[in-house]
Amino acid sequence: MQQNFDSVLAPIFSNLTDTFTVPYDRNNHQQGQNVSDLVRSVIDTKGIQEDPFFLIDLEHLARKWAEWKELMPRVEPHYAVKCNPHPQILRTLRSLGAKFDCASKEEIETVLALGDVDAERDIIYANPTKPRSHLTTARRHGVKLMTFDNADELHKIKQVYPDAQLVLRIMTDDSKAVCRFSAKYGAPLNVANDLLKLAIELQLSVVGVSFHVGSGQQDPSAFADAVERAHRVFQMASQLGLSLSLLDIGGGYPGHSNGEGISLNAISAFVRPKLDELFPENVRIIAEPGRYFVQGCMTLVCNVIARRDTSAFHDEHTNPEDVVNYLYYINDGTYGSFNCVYFDHYTPDFIALGKENTNALFPSTLFGPTCDSLDKIYPRRMMPMLNVGDWLIFPLTGAYTNAAASCFNGFTRPREIYIHRQRPAVL
Repeated sequence: MQQNFDSVLAPIFSNLTDTFTVPYDRNNHQQGQNVSDLVRSVIDTKGIQEDPFFLIDLEHLARKWAEWKELMPRVEPHYAVKCNPHPQILRTLRSLGAKFDCASKEEIETVLALGDVDAERDIIYANPTKPRSHLTTARRHGVKLMTFDNADELHKIKQVYPDAQLVLRIMTDDSKAVCRFSAKYGAPLNVANDLLKLAIELQLSVVGVSFHVGSGQQDPSAFADAVERAHRVFQMASQLGLSLSLLDIGGGYPGHSNGEGISLNAISAFVRPKLDELFPENVRIIAEPGRYFVQGCMTLVCNVIARRDTSAFHDEHTNPEDVVNYLYYINDGTYGSFNCVYFDHYTPDFIALGKENTNALFPSTLFGPTCDSLDKIYPRRMMPMLNVGDWLIFPLTGAYTNAAASCFNGFTRPREIYIHRQRPAVL
């Protein structure tokens, strides 16, 4: 398996310039060394003064790919480009065999620019509400597979792209997801039959069913329930004379296992037997994992650029829950990589470099660098005392971070440094 990783990664690393080489460690292959030591070495070797940077571990993608193929062997991963459209991440996943979930004409064109991508087979245009111009682009490139969930979308597709291959997106129970989608997308089961009838009347080709149980789904049984709902729609279609051939089980797969929430292993335990029970082998099954692949492949490192001591702002009459002793300001924030705090409902944890064993903690607030009070990462959190110039390390920051980052207020995006593990000739 390792030889396969090397064959995928070697051509990619040959074209990268900003890399940092670490020795391969068979017993700790995820980092090759302690993350604090790694960051310290990068800062010292690269001569980084204070600018923020990402450490990107492309090998992480290969390990996640291997895990997916082991736990979900029937399911073809179509990586959700919106999660992190970084070119090297897309190239690595494509080299591993991934296909793609695109939500716009820009994402379609980004994926096709990789080369060696079959527009008809390797892309699903998984946005149920598409601008006409984006449909035109999909048609021009030959991207046929696409989702819908309402009658108006069917009429639009009939006018713009009548030979598309359509996938009916249905509503699921996403009540236990962090980010719920059913309020925006998905047809209820009680209207699915009418939508299938309308597609027949319009002479459109419906080939399958899709769903999404919500991002950050906390209940693995929600996937199995959604599979059962999809099967009911397959039965509806059969009664109307349609023979559906594709099931898209969407996204919502966790990016890491930290003892909280669920894991891909738990999801697989619910989903695999249900798929085998309800869907014969001639049904193609795909999924749209995003954060599953990329959340752990990037680590953000930021510098403390300013500090305010607010201890004197409080007295004996202050509510203890309102006491904040220090305000810290770092050089990336919610207008940048930490947009995930608002858009993804995810606040990354941190490691204070050099303070890993400090037990003295103080109520603190952590701000980003922009001149906006909304640029707040931690409203109130117990943190060690930091000094200007200290570094904070934020692991697990590869999903929905740089993808939506802006350069508001003139603050540029973090530098990107790729971790390259140097292996001996024979392991």
